[in-house]
Amino acid sequence: MSVTEIVLLGLALSMDAFAVTISNTFMYQGNSKARNAAMPLAFGLFQGLMPCIGYFLGRLVSDVISQYAGIITFAILGFIGTKMIWDAFHEEDETHSPSSENDSALNRSADTANAPISKGQILTLPVLILQAIATSIDALAVGVSFAALSVNVVFAAALIALTTALTCGIALIIGRRFGNALGERATIIGGIVLIAIGIKSLLF
Repeated sequence: MSVTEIVLLGLALSMDAFAVTISNTFMYQGNSKARNAAMPLAFGLFQGLMPCIGYFLGRLVSDVISQYAGIITFAILGFIGTKMIWDAFHEEDETHSPSSENDSALNRSADTANAPISKGQILTLPVLILQAIATSIDALAVGVSFAALSVNVVFAAALIALTTALTCGIALIIGRRFGNALGERATIIGGIVLIAIGIKSLLF
């Protein structure tokens, strides 16, 4: 397998991670630069790690991987996406409640300069890891094919990881620009994107 073929394979494998990265920038607009940078790193790391695992597991579990990959991806991304949509509407209800309006009036001057980041706006490490696993499960089966084709799995996995990280870096830039423009609606849109990716994985 040539370098060009591996890069193209890496681009194909990274499409879900690309979409999830954009979705994350919509949902987690309170992220620091370090947390945003963790997304391409995590997605790239797991996208490179999974082919290595698949390579060494071999055909013993290839059928299991193929059979349950879509279900696992749907369960993880569907749960996270649904939770984010729920949180978005829940926070909106709290914002418009009488008590929150009174608190807002009393503390408006103090909040203008250093407004606290509301719950649900920061991407946590456990959620990021779950997303990285969900978007890289297909790469396990790719690792099995590497074993059959006698591909240098270390080189191929490193190239796939780099390709994914760069792709997600581009997604991060795109998502931040459009996420800021969409404002509060970005959280709901991001949750819908995650659910859509999960459904796509389940059906196709």
